[in-house]
Amino acid sequence: MGNPAMSWRDPDGGEQLAYPRGPAGTQTFMVFIAPDGRLQRIEAVLDIEHFALIGPGKADRAAVLRLIGPPVPQWTSYFPTRNELVWEWQFCDSWNQLARFDVLFDATTGIVRTSYQRPALMGANGVAPWCGR
Repeated sequence: MGNPAMSWRDPDGGEQLAYPRGPAGTQTFMVFIAPDGRLQRIEAVLDIEHFALIGPGKADRAAVLRLIGPPVPQWTSYFPTRNELVWEWQFCDSWNQLARFDVLFDATTGIVRTSYQRPALMGANGVAPWCGR
C-alpha cells in the first residue's frame, strides 16, 4: 500500500497506519500492527459505523484523524465568520452511492458536528453515481 499518510505508535508498542485513497477513491484503510511487528488487521473506516463515533464530547481533531484518517486536503475549508474548520471525505454510503461526509470543528465552542451529503455529486437524471461495488 506504500507509505502511510499518517501513523501512530501505541503505548504497548503496536502501530496504526492510515492509507487514504481520496480524493478519487472512496475509502481509507487503517492497518493495525502488533508490538511484535505482525499484521493484526486491516480496517476500512469510511462508513456509517465509524462516522457514528464522531460527535460533541466524543471527538477532537486528533481523535477524528485516528478514527477515519486525514481528510482530502483540497476539500478542507476554514470559515472565519463562524470560526469553523471543515474536513471532508468521499465515501460509498449504505445505498452504494457516492457521498461526502463532513466533520465541522467550531473553534469558539469546541463543538464537533458532522454532515452527510450527496447533492454535490449528482449524476445524470439527478441520481448520485454508484460506487461500483
